[in-house]
Amino acid sequence: MQINSLLNRFLKYGLDKGLISELDIEYTANKMLAFLKLDEFKEEKVDSYDFLSDLSELVEYAKDKDFIGDSIYEKEIFIASFMDLLMPRPREVQHQFDVLYNEDPKKAVDYFYNLSHDNYYIQYDKTAKNVKWTYKSEEYGNIHLTINVSKPEKDPKEIALLKKSKSTSYPSCPLCKENVGYLGRINHPARSNHRIIKIRLNNEVWYFQYSPYAYYNEHSIVLSKEHRPMVINKNTFKCLLDFIDLFPHYFIGSNADLPIVGGSILNHDHYQAGNYHFPIEDARVLSEVVLNNEITLSTLKWPLSTIRIRGTSKEKLVETATLIFDTWCNYQDENVDIIAYTNNGRHNTITPIARFKDGKYELDLILRNNRISEEYPDGIFHAHRDVHHIKKENLGLIEVMGLAILPARLKKELALLKDVIKGEIQIDEQLKQHQSIIDDLKNEKNNPKLDELILEKTASIFLKGLSDAGVFKGDEKGQQAFNKFIELIKQKI
Repeated sequence: MQINSLLNRFLKYGLDKGLISELDIEYTANKMLAFLKLDEFKEEKVDSYDFLSDLSELVEYAKDKDFIGDSIYEKEIFIASFMDLLMPRPREVQHQFDVLYNEDPKKAVDYFYNLSHDNYYIQYDKTAKNVKWTYKSEEYGNIHLTINVSKPEKDPKEIALLKKSKSTSYPSCPLCKENVGYLGRINHPARSNHRIIKIRLNNEVWYFQYSPYAYYNEHSIVLSKEHRPMVINKNTFKCLLDFIDLFPHYFIGSNADLPIVGGSILNHDHYQAGNYHFPIEDARVLSEVVLNNEITLSTLKWPLSTIRIRGTSKEKLVETATLIFDTWCNYQDENVDIIAYTNNGRHNTITPIARFKDGKYELDLILRNNRISEEYPDGIFHAHRDVHHIKKENLGLIEVMGLAILPARLKKELALLKDVIKGEIQIDEQLKQHQSIIDDLKNEKNNPKLDELILEKTASIFLKGLSDAGVFKGDEKGQQAFNKFIELIKQKI
């Protein structure tokens, strides 16, 4: 296809998706010419287009013209920069969002999500390659799992170039507001087509955006204006519930604010939100009590020790959550290995999640502890080494709500495991880490549902890792200790 026809197809796409208007045609076409170092453009009638195929063809054109090389980061910078030519300015996006919000918050969110999807900031073709399944556990109900292959891995050439790349502190991190429109570089993602929405939480300026590698439906990020470390405190609960007021059809949660039990980015205060029903929402209630005739406090049947509080008053819910958090931060019970402070500092924290359900605000407070020991150098209340072949990374907000984000390598490894079990290939060093799965399924080599059995076994191992992270275990000793902590809370309220 000639480049002129290709540009016409992108203009038609931009019109159809509402990225540009008829008034923008000549302007956008001229910007494309400048970007591709072309001199002429002729408007053509476009009957149809295939956006992803057209984008791939444009990338090949850029390679042929030596605009870019073969590296992933050059390709991503090129695509983001080109798509930015079809994008409204940040102020226009904010204005349209605000106008729609005054009509209906969901309309505003849908507009911004579609914009982020249609401009290819959300790289939906990559997330479609993720492996997803549901595991029905007898004890905890459904657990959702995904093998995440969407985020591109750097090739050896890029890794070598990274060592030679110039060090810069701008933007300070991938979450900072300064990423809007940022070109990108080998050690920082391309963000030319990135837009954010300004909102207010707890009388502060925050920003709302979507994740380019969505782990779940409408996976969004809420980031502080200031580049400051993650922290859990009273203001956290205020922010979470203020967000729910703004967007009541979304959930929002925060990673814990300590290493091991926290997320991957602890240097910028942020939350994660979205339109997704996580398994923890359906967890069975073990005990329930009404506090001061206002707040319902429940404990849940869940791998991690979770307290759920519900009520119609935001202020009372914030007060109760703060009391539980402060009490937990200083709580010790050496009979179940819970020690709040050592020479390494504080170890107790929580992972909080907020939602609006059945006319009430709801906060799930998941108790966490990041202490390590000689026996468990990766974390006493972290997935233990016998499950690291499935999941070694931090069990953050998404995982503790019941959605496993498993490493990309598993897609290939689990496929090879099937061949090993069937006796079609020999086990190698890489696959030996999965010996427990092989041993458990060695008599199933002729089972037509072997693929499903491998996924079920993988899920059960992940679930064991979640249970490792529970501070109060599900056995009698653990539940007695949990009840002791709940009694302390009730005494303080």
